[in-house]
Amino acid sequence: MLILKITTVPTMKTKYVYEMAVIPIGSLNTIRKKETHYAYFSNLRKTIECLTTVLALNGWPIRVTYSSVYRSLQLRDKYTRDFEVGGNKVFRVQIMTKELNPALTTLGIEEMPYNRVK
Repeated sequence: MLILKITTVPTMKTKYVYEMAVIPIGSLNTIRKKETHYAYFSNLRKTIECLTTVLALNGWPIRVTYSSVYRSLQLRDKYTRDFEVGGNKVFRVQIMTKELNPALTTLGIEEMPYNRVK
């Protein structure tokens, strides 16, 4: 009797996180240099809640809604909104999806050649 054992290779599920970047732009950035700030979230609703809370605490108008971000991510794979004061752009908020656990590739590495044993 021949018994074959078939094993399956466990696959990693591809998951997405949301990267929120606050990018300083405009002429005010030349006066006082600031670095881009990145934050990562696993839930889009939590991303929007964090952004709207921080904007409200710092006195900025809240022009960001869940539906506008969701639609923009579906159509363009990113959401971008510029914030300005007196016609001068101060910073840009950019939300993008990032892939975790992408499909495994060979990374362009070929199979190692081997020498035949004599």
